[in-house]
Amino acid sequence: MTTSTLINRRIVLASRPVGAPSPNDFRFENVPVSEPADGQLLLQILYLSLDPYMRGRMSAAKSYAKPVAIGDVMEGGTVARVIRSRHPDYREGDIVLSHSGWQSFALSDGVGLRKLDPKAAPLSTALGVLGMPGFTAYAGLLTIGQPKPGETVVVAAASGAVGSVVGQIARIKGARAVGIAGGADKCAFVRDELGFDAVVDHHAPDFAAQLAAACPKGIDIYFENVGGRVWDAVFPLLNDFARIPVCGLIAQYNAGPDAFPGPDRLPSMMRDVLSKSLLIRGFIQREFADQRAAFYREAAEWIASGRLRYKEDFVDGLDRAPQAFIGLLDGRNFGKLVVRVAPE
Repeated sequence: MTTSTLINRRIVLASRPVGAPSPNDFRFENVPVSEPADGQLLLQILYLSLDPYMRGRMSAAKSYAKPVAIGDVMEGGTVARVIRSRHPDYREGDIVLSHSGWQSFALSDGVGLRKLDPKAAPLSTALGVLGMPGFTAYAGLLTIGQPKPGETVVVAAASGAVGSVVGQIARIKGARAVGIAGGADKCAFVRDELGFDAVVDHHAPDFAAQLAAACPKGIDIYFENVGGRVWDAVFPLLNDFARIPVCGLIAQYNAGPDAFPGPDRLPSMMRDVLSKSLLIRGFIQREFADQRAAFYREAAEWIASGRLRYKEDFVDGLDRAPQAFIGLLDGRNFGKLVVRVAPE
């Protein structure tokens, strides 16, 4: 395989969506693949991770990271194979975790890469349970939530890449895990496969009442991934000194500027924050980078012992990434969403 015969299939941001993204917000391009210069390596993307945070990168609104520029490749975590190397630390055939985005090939200077051992775990897990989502769950729950034996931990999007890990770690630490998921199949998976103590379907007409029944002693930790009506049902159940790691608000990511009509509930919420001594802490997983080594070690041990399980939702072909991502924001995935870009 020579670079002169390779074409890089890439997906760039064509326009900034208003509300939910549409296929027209993405553009497919085919460009030549360049040979790596001194100190560079050429990567062939094997797997692409699709994650909710990418919706924020499509917006120009001020956030914790720069938005993707119009015409730039959509960003995302990837697992890749080194197919050309002029870098002293990498050789052809190495498998690496990278942040190469929505494309089939990428040049790298080696910064930010992490070598993966194909024999240690399935390569795709580096994008999920043993990657950024798993680490997000680990760091957010243990650093901010600090679960104690006997406490009740509630997590939204409990069948997803982050939420599924949160509940299982809560149980490992001796807490009671209550999941919130959408639909009978996801709820059954959370209860029967992941071993949560209870699970509630947020589609149920009496969702708030079911959640209250599942948490007879209230909620000590709520790991927030969703927002919206799920938050409305959780908030009255929070105990004094409850901790709320705020990881995501997927129910609000596609909301337009006029999406939240109704009375202003912030004053009453802040009153309860004060009177109950609540801790509400937003976070980005990179804030806890010093914990990554411990996470990799502990998560691998938990998986090997069967105490940490995971589910992946594969999509075949880079061309299907936009529709899969649109479905992710609507909750249509079941497990960690991964695009197979090329065969291993």
